[in-house]
Amino acid sequence: MSLSLLCMSHTPLMGFNDPGAETRADVDALFDRARAFVEEVDPTLVVSFGPDHYNGFFYELMPPFAICYAGRGVGDFDTAADPFTVPEEIAAGMAQYAADAGIDMTISRGAELDHGAVQIPELVLGGLDRYPTVPVFVNGVAEPFVPMSRIRQMGEALGRYLAGLDERVLLIGSGGLSHDPPVPRWAEATEAQRAFLLNARHPTPEARAARQERTISTGLAFAAGEATIQDLNPEWDNAFLDVAASGRVEDFDSYTAAQMTLDAGHSSHEVRCWVAAAAAMRAAGPYVVRERYYRAIPEWIAGFGALFATTA
Repeated sequence: MSLSLLCMSHTPLMGFNDPGAETRADVDALFDRARAFVEEVDPTLVVSFGPDHYNGFFYELMPPFAICYAGRGVGDFDTAADPFTVPEEIAAGMAQYAADAGIDMTISRGAELDHGAVQIPELVLGGLDRYPTVPVFVNGVAEPFVPMSRIRQMGEALGRYLAGLDERVLLIGSGGLSHDPPVPRWAEATEAQRAFLLNARHPTPEARAARQERTISTGLAFAAGEATIQDLNPEWDNAFLDVAASGRVEDFDSYTAAQMTLDAGHSSHEVRCWVAAAAAMRAAGPYVVRERYYRAIPEWIAGFGALFATTA
């Protein structure tokens, strides 16, 4: 048994907006190191915590988190529209263990997963079907948010279960860090936007393309200093990385949703995926950080971070 941790920011704008040759080369080198890390730890099982952006999970029924017994990508922003190879027996064991531990775990037997859950596994694993993988959805955009302590407790419960398996487990956390992309919010939404937030599954190609173009254009405007979205916050991002690197996952309990939004943007809540993954890792014992990375990339509307770790 062993557990390893790989947390990374995702961005749908990678491959669409050019951040400059130096930044692109730096991020490409990071992904090369991520792939080398995966090869080194040689997982027999991957558990990947990822968010959604109203492509698979909607306000008609929005859980705080869900274990996916089956899932496939929706193919947004040129990510894979392929199924994950999910070991259902392990997914079911995770869900039951969490429920027995007092976690009100939701399950999905047919999850549709967007770039938030697909991009990092696709890029670092070499495809969604290379390793047995259990996707775990964590809500990172839709209010109300459960306390961060609940995310930590969920991660810890899953970590205890996974530590008892005869597997080399790679935990992935995808999301964040500070960013405030143009995602509609219910409180300020028009009636048309609320209909979208309620259930906009399977949009037409034209509708998806228009939505993606709005995000691409906002990224370009943001980099030019012309967008009205909230700034990136490198200070907040690095303070978050400090806690994640320390292993003191209980320190995340003090993070409140309102303050996160104020300090780091409306989509900073995606870091809940990192918290769940780090808490699962810490439940198996202390860990040693192998890689820590940060770069603010406005063209991608991303405080772009990474943290890789192995058990001490």
